[in-house]
Amino acid sequence: MTARYRIVAVSGSLHEPSKTTALVRAIAAAVAERAEVDVELIELTAIGPALAGALRRDHLPADVEEQLVAIEAADLLIVGSPVYRASFTGLFKHLFDFVGQYALAGKPVLLAATGGGERHALIIEHQLRPLFSFFQALTLPVGVYASDSDFDGHTVTSDLLRSRISLAVERALPLIGYAASRRAEVLAG
Repeated sequence: MTARYRIVAVSGSLHEPSKTTALVRAIAAAVAERAEVDVELIELTAIGPALAGALRRDHLPADVEEQLVAIEAADLLIVGSPVYRASFTGLFKHLFDFVGQYALAGKPVLLAATGGGERHALIIEHQLRPLFSFFQALTLPVGVYASDSDFDGHTVTSDLLRSRISLAVERALPLIGYAASRRAEVLAG
């Protein structure tokens, strides 16, 4: 029997409904089609007000602390942010400011972003990948970018985007299994 993976999907959107949230949900669903998983979705729209005023982790309310623990314990992180002023949202960064510096070391992270057009696609390489490299996370080689034209409202409708999601997940699965087995070895250790 294969292991059941813990997937945590983080949407850095500040709005609901959200194309970014729809994208990270679609990616998580694609993983769930191919592996036994438990998926937890963290939406900044839900935790943002409690997160925004905290300056230290021990100032966070218990529900936000639980979200951070889930991020740190995940077998795979799916992280997505809308492009906001050429980067990810500030609240997205604030959330990850509270994550332990080495808590994500070696953890697979599938990067995703949304924006108004294709010109914003480099957020994955120039903003998200360096952030998770700081944590020594294993940023997966295929990121997923979606522009407004890939959606009808807040639903993924583009076949090209679905193909990109499928490719990202197929390439991610072996690395998720490896990282989860290493975690199990350390815990048994």
